[in-house]
Amino acid sequence: MNRWTEWLEHRTGVMSFLHTALYEAIPGGARWRYVWGSTLVFAFVVQMITGTFLWMAYSPSNQTAWESVYYIQHEMSGGWLLRGIHHFMAQAMVVLLMLHLIQVVVAGAYKAPREFNFWIGLLLMLIVLGLSLTGYLLPWDQKGYWATNVATELMTSLPVFGPALQKLVVGGDSYGHHTLTRFFALHAGILPAKLILLVVVHMALFRRHGITTPVSQRPAQMFWPHQVLKDAIACVGVMAIVVFLTVRADWSGVLSGSPDTLRVGAELGAPADGSEQYAAARPEWYFLFLFQLLKFEQLPELFWVMVFPGILLGLLVAMPILGRWRAGHVFNVCVVISMGVGALLLTQQALRDDQMAQGADEEIKKIPHEPAKQTHRDRQLLASQEFVAASQQAHREAHRVVELIRERGGIPTAGALSLLRQDPQTQGPKIFRQQCASCHSWLDDQQQGIAAEGAKPSAPNLYGFGSRAWLRGLLDPQQITSDRYFGNTAHLNGAMASFVTDSLSLDVLNESERADLEKVIATVSAESQLDYQAELDARSRDAGDLKAGHAAIRGTFKCAECHKFHDLGELPLQAPDLTGWGSAEWLRGMISNPEHERFYNGHNDRMPAFAPDDKAVELHPLQPDQLEILVQWLRSTPAP
Repeated sequence: MNRWTEWLEHRTGVMSFLHTALYEAIPGGARWRYVWGSTLVFAFVVQMITGTFLWMAYSPSNQTAWESVYYIQHEMSGGWLLRGIHHFMAQAMVVLLMLHLIQVVVAGAYKAPREFNFWIGLLLMLIVLGLSLTGYLLPWDQKGYWATNVATELMTSLPVFGPALQKLVVGGDSYGHHTLTRFFALHAGILPAKLILLVVVHMALFRRHGITTPVSQRPAQMFWPHQVLKDAIACVGVMAIVVFLTVRADWSGVLSGSPDTLRVGAELGAPADGSEQYAAARPEWYFLFLFQLLKFEQLPELFWVMVFPGILLGLLVAMPILGRWRAGHVFNVCVVISMGVGALLLTQQALRDDQMAQGADEEIKKIPHEPAKQTHRDRQLLASQEFVAASQQAHREAHRVVELIRERGGIPTAGALSLLRQDPQTQGPKIFRQQCASCHSWLDDQQQGIAAEGAKPSAPNLYGFGSRAWLRGLLDPQQITSDRYFGNTAHLNGAMASFVTDSLSLDVLNESERADLEKVIATVSAESQLDYQAELDARSRDAGDLKAGHAAIRGTFKCAECHKFHDLGELPLQAPDLTGWGSAEWLRGMISNPEHERFYNGHNDRMPAFAPDDKAVELHPLQPDQLEILVQWLRSTPAP
């Protein structure tokens, strides 16, 4: 071994370099407070290693970025662990950097002759934050896309050069492929190269000036092994915390060798969709304090975007000059601690504001609909409600796209986003909110789902439409006149409501008639051919209930006097045709043109025609694919 090390030393001089680096005396001995710089270097090395392997599987384009990250997270062996460590170590770097900055200022390690090294440290801090900002976009999911959108839009508030700078960063007038490739070049190439260069200079200057040590009676110790041991323990601790955050959601799965990749590692949202606004767009938690400042509308946005950060950075840059005097050093310590405490408080306030709507349902119901009558707290609650709803929707879509990919056995050439755009479970609620929720609600018995706009719905609740439960409620004298059905419609005073309240009440029907009514409900509901009711319909058919229900429609209840039902009744009539009631074909026709003779035939109550004819289809409120998605969603299994 000695001969080998002598040969290596003679050729390279590396052994002398290591001896010089390791065997340095530390006045006052090794201390735990000195570990922050070493842990930062360790964290950066981990980022370089994990980032290199992620780069090997990543494809930076707006049609492949999300898909390649999906492959890393869900298909590549250990990919979820790689992403998780890279993600959480990036957050650890920000925390370690802040702790290192506070330690340097408190210890006075920014004073002469270490001014330049302190300023280089500030540059390193800005580069680390730049790496965090640029890396946020690379998964190309909704969260990263819209957070970056918001961040870059703030550039336009800068005078003169703001719009041009924003266009340069984005790579054009809109967010897309060039935005992604610019951010990837910065994140994987330019910023790391600058960081490595400055770290080398930073460490060289640190070695030149040595550690700033307090006055101490403790004897000096060598960097090796005393301080190295403390640094190593701290690095192991950082790594342990990062690994814990990566696997904490599914310990049992990780230990068994089959982790749930939807739960472990770093979160991957649904694919970015520039056509879908995302109300939960937020930066990473360490930028939330700046986001929170933008809510203080007493000062213009430019102040919080440009002036205030400039003041903070200016104070940091001026610290070596102010620190020449004892009072200046005290001022610097107070400033850096105040910055840290202020950032924590603003971050906590931002998180609290976003979750304010949780558990405040009753208070939200009392908020006036007119913006002029709303208080500041009312607006905060509504904003929080929008954030929570968008977050929950994003969570559902992130899981749903994985389900769709697994069901298909892969991602189509059109990309993962096409799966969500064609998925009734994803698009159905959105179309319903846009086109139907102005009148209809879609709420279960616990009032969970989609509420109609305004104080009261002006049309029936469509949750579970076509099912026996929905039809049973319609034929209940207590429910038909409620908000759930005809309570706020012109049909409240119509023949149907009168028939139900007068002829179907429990004190009017005898036991045989009640049994016939259940068979009528089963018979009409079976027309909808709902998948989740198929087994129940088959049993009723085998038991003869559907045949008996058909007879009761003709005889006991005389429904054919107003409705057509297969061989009973003739069109046009004054009430909708019950043949195929609730089926895909029936729903498609009703939504397209409720005035058709098969449906309301002159007795329609304000429901518009969403696709009345085959002419000028592009002008219809609902396009054919949207209509089909809406119909499929209304007929799908009602979810809580």
